[in-house]
Amino acid sequence: MAPVRWRSAMEAALYGPGGFYVRPGGPGPAGHFRTSVHASGLYAGAVARLLLWVDAELGHPAGLDLVDMGAGRGELVAGVLAALPPEVAARVRPYAVERAERPERLDPRIRWAAEPPVRATGLLFANEWLDNVPLEVAEDGRYVLVAPDGTESPGGPLDDADRAWLERWWPEPGRAEIGRARDEAWAAAVASVERGLAVAVDYAHTREARPPYGTLTGFRAGREVPPVPDGSCDVTAHVALDSCAGPGAALLTQREALTALGVSGARPPLALASADPAAYVRGLAAAGEAAELTARGGLGDFLWLCQPVGIRAAWPGATG
Repeated sequence: MAPVRWRSAMEAALYGPGGFYVRPGGPGPAGHFRTSVHASGLYAGAVARLLLWVDAELGHPAGLDLVDMGAGRGELVAGVLAALPPEVAARVRPYAVERAERPERLDPRIRWAAEPPVRATGLLFANEWLDNVPLEVAEDGRYVLVAPDGTESPGGPLDDADRAWLERWWPEPGRAEIGRARDEAWAAAVASVERGLAVAVDYAHTREARPPYGTLTGFRAGREVPPVPDGSCDVTAHVALDSCAGPGAALLTQREALTALGVSGARPPLALASADPAAYVRGLAAAGEAAELTARGGLGDFLWLCQPVGIRAAWPGATG
């Protein structure tokens, strides 16, 4: 096959027939890489507490939407439902938004959809979704083409819209990943929320620290591999989350966000080991999981983009 631009290659490799994310019967993302959702149930508990804050900001509506964008096999939305107080869970309308088929044995309360609901009221949460939205790669003012075996070659000159995005958001010369498609995808997701909060969590960078050679890579069976767009591996690139942000948005590190939501890596008091050994062991395990979720140089460096829609603030404790 002739080389094509990276955006088309990613779309086919990830979401085309037999693509990495839509292939039936596969293990899903959890079989290939470890996200915060898979690292610990503490993550779903933190998202549940964020949903409770959104619920209060909205005045406790009769129907409270929870929309999980890029839901994988529905692990996060199911975990959040389990962590909510029963009286709140009874009002929640949970959606798992994913292009793959609905997995077996998923909680029947969860609505499985290819697109987010229109006019949602509540929390839209996108954990490691935008990094798999296909994008263009550019080098020296031209598109980069790629063959199915991963071999790259120079393509044609950039169109006006992509050139303008680079000039504003990634002005350094050399290789760059054009985030315009991610900006548009996130804007559409936010537009589906009538009132509430939209949150995107991802590997990310900002204009002050763009990676000089980009971040495009692949993952397969827990290992980083070359980004070969043949459907055999995940193909991903970090997200320019600052370019996605709309008016009133807040950017936090995951470490800051989870700490504010009550996830702590503090060890339980030693006296508990004698008073209640089982509780002490559980506390140690939770502290270890919290430490992984908030670790510097690891998951704790993820960025959270929090976009309020019709509520006073972007984050608990923040002012509008």
